[in-house]
Amino acid sequence: MSRTYDDSDQAVELANRTREFIRQEVIPVEQELLLGGNEVSQEVIDDLRDKARDTGVYAPQVSEEYGGLGLSFRDAMTAYEQAGQSLLGPPSIRVDGPDEGNMHTLEMAGTETQKDRWLRPLVDGKIRSAFSMTEPMQGGGSDPKMIQTTAEKDGDEWIINGHKWWTSQGTESDVLFVMARTDLEAHPYEGCSFFIVPTETPGVEIQRDVPHMSGNGWGVSHAEIIYDNVRIPESNLLGERDEGFSLAQQRLGPARLTHCMRFSGTAERALETAKAYVAERRSFGEPLADKQVIRHELADAETKLHAVRTMVRNAASRIADGEEARTEVSMCKVFAANTVNEIVDTAMQYCGANAIGRDLPLSYLYENARVFRFVDGADEVHRRTIAKDIMDDYDPAMIDTVTRFQQ
Repeated sequence: MSRTYDDSDQAVELANRTREFIRQEVIPVEQELLLGGNEVSQEVIDDLRDKARDTGVYAPQVSEEYGGLGLSFRDAMTAYEQAGQSLLGPPSIRVDGPDEGNMHTLEMAGTETQKDRWLRPLVDGKIRSAFSMTEPMQGGGSDPKMIQTTAEKDGDEWIINGHKWWTSQGTESDVLFVMARTDLEAHPYEGCSFFIVPTETPGVEIQRDVPHMSGNGWGVSHAEIIYDNVRIPESNLLGERDEGFSLAQQRLGPARLTHCMRFSGTAERALETAKAYVAERRSFGEPLADKQVIRHELADAETKLHAVRTMVRNAASRIADGEEARTEVSMCKVFAANTVNEIVDTAMQYCGANAIGRDLPLSYLYENARVFRFVDGADEVHRRTIAKDIMDDYDPAMIDTVTRFQQ
């Protein structure tokens, strides 16, 4: 189902080119390799990226100076939506996390030296990066105020000590983006900083890949890492000292919306698969697609997916206008994550036993979609943000009305 919403002409053209690229180039590779149980190598991804460049859909969110298309955040989002239809789509057009978020952070806050050393090769796909913020049990995670990792200044160097896990792409990364406390006397929101740490730095000890379900289809780990007296130069501080949480918020707000757009593509792929299946599958003398309950549930799924895309575009426009839009982003994240999970689950139900087989993409999409309710903030955390905002914003004048009804 094709809708342009209030997308610009440039955004619509990008969406159409990306959709064609995903359908013609990426999904056939996914079906041949991933669904066939074969490894998706770096060489395969590199080949798809070359084709994406030729098609004009590569890194739409990055400025032309650093190798992207130079589109605005709002316009580039239509490519994320189409890329999400395939597990290999986001890495193919370089809108895959965590690299996408790290590239955005570098472009936003990095020095020219940092951009030349890390941003250019990241955009080009020559290196990979990791986002290292979450910590085991006692710190990080859903309550980042509990972060325990520290960075101490020693002359013209920083010394980092701490324990991280769920570091996305940690094992495969060439460079880590690490959040650490730099002022132990201050509240963590006012005393943390971001650091760029090359993975080969002495003291970076990758303990293991945390075993987990899903993945994006070509080997993204979630690593447990010890930082043991890791020394990096002062120049590897990313952004301003003690402004790490402010920078993280500028990173995570847009990143949550890009997750919503990518996963809306996942939901669309699941729906398209289910619609094709029920149109062909006959049961009790007629196609499944003629069953009213199925038609109504598919209608509900399309309606909710339309709502997701409308919500996300609204929040993206507000961010593009300079607003933080934290509550709107949280609303998008919760509603999109639950809607996508519901849609993929419904699609699996209608495809029956074939849905859990690997001949169809649904089982992969299901595993990937379930993670969406955790990444970049669990449902409960975002609901807390929404609830706080709406309760802080109530109208005291309404108390008289409430009192009258209670009498």
